[in-house]
Amino acid sequence: MLNYTIIIPAKNEARSLKTLLPKIKEACPDSEVLVVNDGSTDETSQVCEEFFVTEILHPYSKGNGAAIKSGARAASGDVLVFMDADGQHSPNDILRLVEKLDDGYDMVVGARGSESQANVGRDVANRFYNRLASYVVDHKVEDLTSGFRAVRREKFLEFLYLLPNGFSYPTTSTMAFFRAGYSVFYLPIVASAREGKSHIKPIKDGIRFLLIIFKVGTLYSPLKIFFPLAFFVFMLGTSYYGYTFFTEGRFTNMSALMFTTALIVFMVGLVSEQITALMYKNKE
Repeated sequence: MLNYTIIIPAKNEARSLKTLLPKIKEACPDSEVLVVNDGSTDETSQVCEEFFVTEILHPYSKGNGAAIKSGARAASGDVLVFMDADGQHSPNDILRLVEKLDDGYDMVVGARGSESQANVGRDVANRFYNRLASYVVDHKVEDLTSGFRAVRREKFLEFLYLLPNGFSYPTTSTMAFFRAGYSVFYLPIVASAREGKSHIKPIKDGIRFLLIIFKVGTLYSPLKIFFPLAFFVFMLGTSYYGYTFFTEGRFTNMSALMFTTALIVFMVGLVSEQITALMYKNKE
């Protein structure tokens, strides 16, 4: 069994931690447990003391992603297990995630089914994110936003600088691992209803998820983003040229602008692809 550290980012989750921490101690008695207190104003610190759990304290709230980074830096285990503090994730699944790493995987993600989604809207949104991410990384992404995962620490630290401080760390880390050629496995889990109120803002964080997908996509596979855009502008220019040719018998400046724009966008993507290749070459 690999040596592992359980990292729990928490902001005002004292109530759920009182139930969660004893379950973790029972299910994983030999593990290191870190609770990253992200500027909580409740009794989170006292709960950590009560159950003899190491607390990493942020003097103010920096965000879920920032808490994950603090925990990853402080962990001593070779494997990092991330889970939410709100009671959605079962401690009994921790060993299942860790043991799967022994099969040669670098990251094992607890994949939620439709029955585990908070509502229909959240389920539809996650399906859309999964499909978009799958296109960008050329692998099937079954649960892009799941925060319950086990990962090899040395590989996770490679991408620490990419992780945002908000709620999008699962999105970034998943896509980064796929594009880096690391092995990722999805292990089916059932997530319970969370205790308390969610800190996620659907519209704001939903837009942020999309931006993160495009950010990581352009960083690891630029042509996946630039080529479709260039092709769309090129076809738009071709259609407009066909229209003006048959109606006015001429080639307009607008068509020329669209063709030029398509070429520029494609060339930017091509150059970005070469820069990415050089970046990996330097890494090796």
